[in-house]
Order: sequence, then structure tokens, then C-alpha cells
Amino acid sequence: MISNSACPAGMPLSVGGVHFHFVGIKGTGMAALVEILHARGAVITGSDVQERFYTDEVLERLGIKAVPFSGGNITDSVQYVVYSSAYSPESNPDLVEALRRGIPMMLYSEALGALSATAFSAGVCGVHGKTTTTGMVGTILRGLDIPAQVLAGSVISSFGGTCTMTNGAMSRAGGAKPYFVAETCEYQRHFMSFHPVKIILTSVESDHQDFYPTYADIRDAFVDYACLLPEGGTLIYCADDAGACEVAGIVAGKRSDIALVPYGVNADGPYRLEFGTVRGGTHTFFVESLGECGICVPGDHNVRNACAAAALCAEILRSAGKNPSDFAGKIKEGLRNFSGGRRRSEIVGRAKTPLGEDVIFVDDYGHHPTAIKTTLAGFREFYGGHRIVVDFMSHTYTRTAALLDEFASSFGSADDVIINKIYGSAREDASAASVTGEILAERASSFHPRVVYAGEFDEAAEKGMALLSSPSGAKDGWLFVTMGAGDNWKVGKKILEKLGS
Repeated sequence: MISNSACPAGMPLSVGGVHFHFVGIKGTGMAALVEILHARGAVITGSDVQERFYTDEVLERLGIKAVPFSGGNITDSVQYVVYSSAYSPESNPDLVEALRRGIPMMLYSEALGALSATAFSAGVCGVHGKTTTTGMVGTILRGLDIPAQVLAGSVISSFGGTCTMTNGAMSRAGGAKPYFVAETCEYQRHFMSFHPVKIILTSVESDHQDFYPTYADIRDAFVDYACLLPEGGTLIYCADDAGACEVAGIVAGKRSDIALVPYGVNADGPYRLEFGTVRGGTHTFFVESLGECGICVPGDHNVRNACAAAALCAEILRSAGKNPSDFAGKIKEGLRNFSGGRRRSEIVGRAKTPLGEDVIFVDDYGHHPTAIKTTLAGFREFYGGHRIVVDFMSHTYTRTAALLDEFASSFGSADDVIINKIYGSAREDASAASVTGEILAERASSFHPRVVYAGEFDEAAEKGMALLSSPSGAKDGWLFVTMGAGDNWKVGKKILEKLGS
């Protein structure tokens, strides 16, 4: 912990010309926050490790290059330091020097919260679907005549290959605050630094067992977050998710001044949802206040995300003094223009197998049993003519151990399953873990007839190539999915390279 004297009370209402130094600038959230502040005229420098990440491209487009960690990075011009939780003020040289100088220092979550206090802010939260829903909101808002910024937790294709969207001037002309929508994270209660006026709550169930040992622990965190809403604030929640409904019920008992707005199949009102069909690469659906809509990404879970995004945008329009019905066409157009995000059902390549069959390579961040199950079910419906292979890498020993049977039984929509070793958290002791990737594979074999274990990526690529070198038995060929919060996307890359694509 850093001393209170090093923690700022907030952020300037105008950041034009203010110098921020980012420690761990290549992190996805950090790079996104850099984009937001850069668009508002801030001066940005940053430090990180030398390894190249996809965020280097994002930063370089802004004319920013990460430098190695050094106390010399903290010059007289630096006014604020923002840092990733991966780095300690006691040991990182940039932070040690900033602390010595008494420069205000903020964790990423604190800086995001401070920024949210300067705007009319909406937070997107939930165990599943945060990034996609935020990306959909931004894609809709960019087509509306509203000054807004949106920050997602990954690169969004329709944002132009960045993590953020800026629409219109961000100055506080006439005293009006701009609209700001951000993905907000429940882990370690990071979202409690945010200042929401509206919240989307997609889902609540047990996760992050290292910090929330019980379901009640994580549920109560979402309740506390929702209770940050001001009088007249809005909680937009999924009526199809038991946990979200429970949170909404508790919030209603605590705060009768918060408006509860449900969406989904089980919702009443303007955001009642009906599922349609998949045709021509489009998943159709019906929303009470919009009529027939469509998205070009697979899965019923993404239809629900789209409904949530449409609901928030309509509520923002209403707050801006506009009639949402007048913008129904633009909302639906925005949903159709959403084409996914980095590691969210992302098509990363196409090739031909040795037998000449087509194979599509998809990478997805799904790392919780519910996300795995719903995402693969969406692929099964969307890519119905394909034989589906999933290479899965579980993330954290604590999550895998706590939800072992749920993980093991989540691959039913895949034809073939390859399980990698577990991608552990830096906070975990792998040698003391009660579960391994091999144990997960063994347990999955009791639920699925075609499961193999391949701990290392080279072995996984070999097993994947062996599968792709045989006849698929499917009219449209193969779908090869790498899934998880680790780096097993490298398996798909290795196979693509072997296929000469």
C-alpha cells in the first residue's frame, strides 16, 4: 500500500496538457486509458517490459513508445503516475522515485474511477460478457449524435482496432459532462473506485475463488457496486441470469431510489427479448422496443449482450433529452456493425487441411465453465456444418479446483477436445495445487468421448494437426478453436504456420 499522501483525491476536470506517466503501459486496460486521456489532450509517457505486445501497435499510433523501467522516467514535468497492480511502489524504480517526489499515484482502477467522476458515466459489469457488451455499446454510440467515450477491455474491431471509441468533443462545453462508458471489473472489488450513473449487470456467479471464496462473497460485491449509483441511477440487469436477478432484488430492498431495468427473455417492458434464427451469418432476434435486430457474432449469450447494449444506449439517449424511438434504426445499425473483439470469438485465420478441407481458426477468451458452454453452443449453431475442435487452457488453479466438474462437463458442443496444462496466476503456488491440466482432461473424458491431454503447445499443435489431417466428416470442414485466458492462442498459430497460411 502507498501512503494516503500519494493518493490523489481525483483528476482534473480538464486534462489537456497534464503529464501522466503510466507504469505497465502495455497492459490492455492501461493502453485503453492512455487512449482516453490522449483524446482529451493529456501528455503521456510510459514504461514497461521490452517484450512486444499487441498494445504496442495501439500506443505507436498515438506516437507513444514504452521505455524500460527506471527512476529517470520520473522527470520534473510528470504530474500524475498511473500504475498496474502488477507493480509495487516498494520495488518498481519508477514508482519508488514517484513516491520519493510525492507525485500523486493511482492504480489503474483508481485512475479509471477518477476519470469517471468527471463525466456522466456508465459501468458495464458481470462475470461474463463485459468486453463484448461494452464494444457493442461503443459501436452503437459512434453512430449517435452524442459526445461520448467508451473504454473496453480488449481491442474492438469496429473501434478501428483500438480499445476505445471517442465520439465528438470531450470538452465540458456549457458545463455539460460528456458520456463515458467503461468495462468495470469485479476482481478485488476494483469497480468500487468507479462513479456510475448507470450500470449494466450481465451475470453473477461464483468466480475468482482466490478472492471470493463463496458465491455470496462475489454476489455482495456486485450489490455494493450497484449501491454506488446515485439517487435516480439505473441498474440494467439480465432477467435471464439468476445471480443478476438476485443482486437486483437485494438492491431493490436497500435502495428504492434506484431504477431497475430488466432485459432478456424473462424481462417485461421495452427490453423483452425473443430469439430468432441464424441465417446468412446473422443471428436475428426481436426486442420489444426495437423490433427485429441482428448481430454478426455467434451465440445466444451475445444476443443477450446486444440487448443489454441497446438498453443502455436507449437510456443514455433518454438522459440526453432525446426520444430513443427516434434512434431505433441507428441502434440496430450499430448492432449489425459490431464484428467482435480481440480474443472474443475472433477469427484469426483460414487455411486448407492436407486433405484440402477448409479450416477456420477462432480464438476466444472464455475461461469460466458457463462461458465455455455458451460460447461453444453458439459456435455449434453458427458454424453448423463444421467439425469443431477446441484446445482449452484453464486459468488459475483455484478456479479449476473449485469448478472442476463444471469445467469437465462444459465441452459438449465440441467434437474433439484438447486440454493444455493450467495457466496459473502469479499469486498461486503450482506445486501445492490440488488439480492439474491432466486431472481436468481425465475428468472431462468422463463427460466427452474424444478428449486428449497435451500439456505443452508443441504437443497440442501436433495433436491438432493429426486431427486436421484426417477427414472431418462435415460438409463445411473444420472449426479449430483455442479458448482460455492464457496464451494457448499460440497453438492455433503453430498449426496455421504448419498449414502454410
